[in-house]
Amino acid sequence: MTALNRSTNRRLQQLRQLPSVWEGDRRTLSPGVLSSLEPDVEEQGECILWVDGTEGVVRAMDVVLANAGYEAVVRTLIRAMEAPHSSTQPARPQKIVVRDRELQFFLRGVLQDLDITVDYVSELPLIDEIFRGLQQGEGARPPELPPAQAEALLNVTHDLWHDAPWKLLDEEKILAVELNYGDVETLYVSILGMLGMEYGILMYRSLESLKQFRQRVLAAQDAPKQMEAAFLEQDCFFLTFERSDDDDPIEPIAASEVTPTFGSLHPLEGMRSVLYEDEAIVVLLALTAMHRFFQKHLKQLAEEFPAITSSYRLNDPKQAKKKVSVQVSTLPELAAELFEMSTNADFAALEQRLEAAFPMQPPILRTDLVPEDAFFSLGAMAWEIIEILRSTAKTHQAAPVAYPSEADGFPVILIQTSRPKALALIEGLQAAGGLEAICFNPGEDPFAAQRYDLGILQTRNGELHLFGEFEDDDPIHIQARKKWDQRCKKTRGHCGLVIAKGLKGATRGNPNLKDMMALFEVRSLSAAELGLGSLELIPQFE
Repeated sequence: MTALNRSTNRRLQQLRQLPSVWEGDRRTLSPGVLSSLEPDVEEQGECILWVDGTEGVVRAMDVVLANAGYEAVVRTLIRAMEAPHSSTQPARPQKIVVRDRELQFFLRGVLQDLDITVDYVSELPLIDEIFRGLQQGEGARPPELPPAQAEALLNVTHDLWHDAPWKLLDEEKILAVELNYGDVETLYVSILGMLGMEYGILMYRSLESLKQFRQRVLAAQDAPKQMEAAFLEQDCFFLTFERSDDDDPIEPIAASEVTPTFGSLHPLEGMRSVLYEDEAIVVLLALTAMHRFFQKHLKQLAEEFPAITSSYRLNDPKQAKKKVSVQVSTLPELAAELFEMSTNADFAALEQRLEAAFPMQPPILRTDLVPEDAFFSLGAMAWEIIEILRSTAKTHQAAPVAYPSEADGFPVILIQTSRPKALALIEGLQAAGGLEAICFNPGEDPFAAQRYDLGILQTRNGELHLFGEFEDDDPIHIQARKKWDQRCKKTRGHCGLVIAKGLKGATRGNPNLKDMMALFEVRSLSAAELGLGSLELIPQFE
């Protein structure tokens, strides 16, 4: 039997001894109760409890695996003595009672130097009452979905996962689902997931709530507390999909590999992951109508967001022979309004940052788009790889016109960084309207007497972003630029930007197909076409 070491014994002996009797026990509880006590528990577990029977307070409680030995009970007991849960002071009891003979003998051996009596009793009334209350509380908790609608809701979420509307619709492309059912008239639907970060559907109960949330998010920018406050003040139903694998593979994820989560947000109620029957019926009708709408019209929304309206006659979940008329409509004018709202906010925030950092003159080249620690290179990719990327990359910006594929490869700038930073880079390019061109321009650092060939990304909003500095006398770069110019000539001035994840590890500098997240096919501009002349580094002094 393992004994307490001497220093622990001395430390516990110094605690004040109370003339009290403590009850101790371990019980097997239902998974629901265990998860409420310890959310991370995935296997069958037990709850260990130590209670001061004299004072009627819980001193310590732990959730452990079912196969944990008596040592776990001792660990919880020591914590009950030295760091109790309640506001009571550290102390050791005069007496302990348990209802397990083997545990009694085990504790007698371990606690023999602490002057604590360990007795056996057949019943522990106080602990019985506590565990009874835990089990009754679990029984009173409502299920996440009403049993009558659960199966139908799960089925339609599987259908929506296969529809994958987030591939074509961003958060600003709003749908109106007119139900006029119960106390819900119209739900305004926003799709999450175009950037591959979180997939889901938000169903706002009012247009005012949707607009207010967008405004507050744009105003909050990177302030976490303000973002959290804006999130909790939404008035909507939500459906989110949790994936078992956080990676972003090329192959589609099966519906069986995602877990749908339903719930509601309200400014006065907060967030809850439970739908009651009337709410579940409304959500079921809305999702079913959306699935039918996507089956018929989703491909039409690939390039534009035209005005489309469709009506559906759905079975009333409450009355088998009754039909409910549901109408789904796109809201292109609202989408344009939200886009303008976000664009204005982005430019306002940009102007504020530039005015604060450069009150006199903004920089010609921005350096905040491409991550500082990113790996970048210029080279070529096989045409077969480019063809695959056009259909598998999460983000693909096609060239505005066709071009020949006569070169020995497609000239490509590769930027490889971590997955979160790659997503931020892609989002930054999309927020700027997309990528317009890739350029190389001469630059000079007069203080270091060094000349550079500057790699530049030009976005469609006219901004210029530095992605790399190449020493102009580097023989490797000279050869790479020569091949770049030759290939661009054969493609009639077209080239590409590939953004990939996997900065660390064996794929650094040579990403696999599954690591390539975006392909932008754009024009290649010469320094003369760019018209900047030679750029000179101007140091900034505090």
